[in-house]
Parts: sequence; structure tokens; C-alpha cells
Amino acid sequence: MRIKISLSQIREELSKMMKCFYIFKDKSSRSGREGRSAPELRNTSKSNSSASSRPTRSTGSSSMPRSIPEMYREKEHNSIVFSLSELREATNNFNKLLRLGEGGFGSVYKGKIRPPDGKGDPIVVAIKKLNTYGLQGHKEWVAEVQFLGVLEHPNLVKLLGYCAVDGERGIQRLLVYEYMPKKSLEDHLFNRTVPAIPWRTRLHIILGAAQGMAYLHEGLEVQVNTRLNCSCMNLKVIYRDFKSSNVLLDNNFIPKLSDFGLAREGPIGDRSHVSTAPVGTYGYAAPEYVTEGHLSTRSDIYSFGVVLYEILTGRRALERNRPAVEQKLLEWVKQFPADSRKFSMIIDPRLQNQYSLNAARRIAKLADSCLNKNARDRPTITQVVEVLQQAIKDTEEESSSNTIGPEPSSSRSKPVATDKQFNKLRVNAAMRQMSHAAQA
Repeated sequence: MRIKISLSQIREELSKMMKCFYIFKDKSSRSGREGRSAPELRNTSKSNSSASSRPTRSTGSSSMPRSIPEMYREKEHNSIVFSLSELREATNNFNKLLRLGEGGFGSVYKGKIRPPDGKGDPIVVAIKKLNTYGLQGHKEWVAEVQFLGVLEHPNLVKLLGYCAVDGERGIQRLLVYEYMPKKSLEDHLFNRTVPAIPWRTRLHIILGAAQGMAYLHEGLEVQVNTRLNCSCMNLKVIYRDFKSSNVLLDNNFIPKLSDFGLAREGPIGDRSHVSTAPVGTYGYAAPEYVTEGHLSTRSDIYSFGVVLYEILTGRRALERNRPAVEQKLLEWVKQFPADSRKFSMIIDPRLQNQYSLNAARRIAKLADSCLNKNARDRPTITQVVEVLQQAIKDTEEESSSNTIGPEPSSSRSKPVATDKQFNKLRVNAAMRQMSHAAQA
């Protein structure tokens, strides 16, 4: 039996199909701000790696959720498009004295911008200025604008706006964030000129970071339109760059995940992973991602396990200046299992023994499960949050029963002893004990 279809019917069906595709529309500059940033962002977003790995949308894929670029299109008006002159003025022409930090893709400066309505005091912000060369930096700039333009959670840093200018001196790509005055978790763990973070504060910081990641992995509901009805499903976002330097802290030490240039949309449907070239920071990437390019939310869990051990030990994932057997953190901690008597030897000496041993053991075991070589055997981020909440409960119970000493009230305002000073104290104490024994 043959079905006859007229040429007009074919054209009508093709017209309906074409309406399903996302088309970028040019738009003039908004709200009196200078610059032509918005068109450049939209024209390049199709090349964004976060969306390029998604299956092609067709009339048959009726359960396909909207992508991050598609959702960003609806919220694009919320971002401020700054001119380059505005951001030069905000940073005193990118003065080195205002530089907060520097990474592989550019520098971050402290600046002040005028309020959107022009009234009131200037707003303190952080301005990231990407290097003026390289396509990779631009792709990550686009990804960060789109992801942070869509994602919204108390434990994610806020992107206020951006700037994009193409000129004779190269491309200029800038991002404007809320300012985080307490810097990063990395600064407080490893910088000896910065006061050490007390035990309870460390637990609340890593819990907040886990809650931010839980939102990325499981908390983003996306509308799905089918032929019969409209439903919702979770869109997984893989952070891909979880490390202590990307956990920023506000005045109250509330953590916020930052730097979403490497973020990717996760696998859809029955797929267990997306395949991509490995990028990120050495020492934090999951083994299956490094060797096979298989990326999933469990890759983030592995990175989380590394940071858990950094919080316990006060050591970086890799420290070349230590003895060979101690340079790689994950190899070193294997000598001190969580249930062993010598486990406490790995605890950060800057805590001055003011921590819960039971909670520390619980966190070490959690870190070990996060670092499982088999990605499927790692816990979900929801399970991670539950264990961290229990660790905080353990700490509070031990504190109330006086089995854990009170944290020094001045721990945030005064520097504490260094590792060498602690070792010297231990040696002196041992010599005093030997002296007393000899006199007896």
C-alpha cells in the first residue's frame, strides 16, 4: 500500500521542523551601556563545548530537555553588558595593586562599579580579565557567561555582567562577579600568612560546597515538551573543576563555587558519561577521565574526595617541596587508614588538636569512597551531603560533652603556629618527659 504525499504537504512539514531549531537574533545595546558584547556572545554560543556533545534535536527526540544556551537566551536580559571603558575605570586601568589573583586564563581584579540605577555608593566587584590570545579562553568565557546566567544557588558565585570587545589589540573578554572578601578555601588551608580555619568552619564550608554541587548534579529542573504534554526532568551539570581555589568565601565564610569555564552538560537518558578531551588541574581529575576521556558527575565526586583530604591534612594534592613519599597527598594518606591508631598523624597541626576525631574518621572514610577507582562505586553528591551533616552532628555532640576542646576565639584574627613550630614544641615536650624520668 502506497501513501501519496503532495509537495505542499512536504513543505508544510519542513516548515514545522525548522521552527524547532534555535536561531540567534541580533540585538542592539541595552540600557544605555556601551559596547557590542551581546551579538558576539550569541554568535559564538553554538560552538560552546557544553552543548556540542548533546544529541542532535529532531522531531523524534520528543523527550530532549532544553540546553543551557537555550535557557540562557531567556535570561540574557538579566546580565549587564559593560563597556571596556567602564571596567578600566572600575579597576584604575587594571592596576596591579588591585589584582586579587592570576590563573591560566587571565587575572582577577578588585573594582568598583556604579549601581545600575546610578544612585547610592559604588558596588565592590571582582573583574576577571582573560588573556587577549587563544580561542580556548574565549570558549570558556562563553561557557561561564551562559552557565552562570542560568544557574542560581546560594553556594554558587553570582555573575553580574560581562564585556566583549574585538579590536586591533586583540579580543577583550571580561567577567564581572560579586566580590568575595575572604578569598578562597585554598588561601586559608595553605597560605601560612592567612589565619587557619577552625574545624567547625571547615566542615560548614565543605558542606556548603557539596550543597552547591548537589544543585548542579540533581537540582536543576528543565522543562521538557512532548507531543502529548509538558513535563520536567533534571539537567545534570558537570562542574569539572572542583578544587579548593575555586571555593570562594564571603564575609561569613559561606562558600560559593566559582569558575564555570570548564562546566559541561551531563549525559542524557541512559548514557553514563560524555566523552571529551581531559582538561583541568593535575591531582584532582578522576582516573577514568584522564585515561579515557569519560566524564560524568562521578568525576566531580572524585575531585571532591581530594579536597576532603586537603581539609583534613592542610596539605595540597601535590607538594613538590616535601620528601618524595609525601609529595602526592593521596599516596601519603594511605599509610594512615581512618580506623588505625596512627590516623590522627595526618590531621592539620594548625588545628591545634581542636577537632572531633570521630568526625575526622567519618570524613576520611567518605573521602576514600569518593576516590574509588570505579566511578560507579563512588557515592552520589546527595550521599556526600548526608555524611557531612552527620560529621557536623558528631562534632557538636562531642563539643557539648566536653570531649573536644573549644576553638580559640582569636583563630580568625591572629596567625597560628607553623608546622616547624609545632614540631619544635613536640621535641621540647619529649625532652622534658625524658628529663623527668631520669630524675625519678
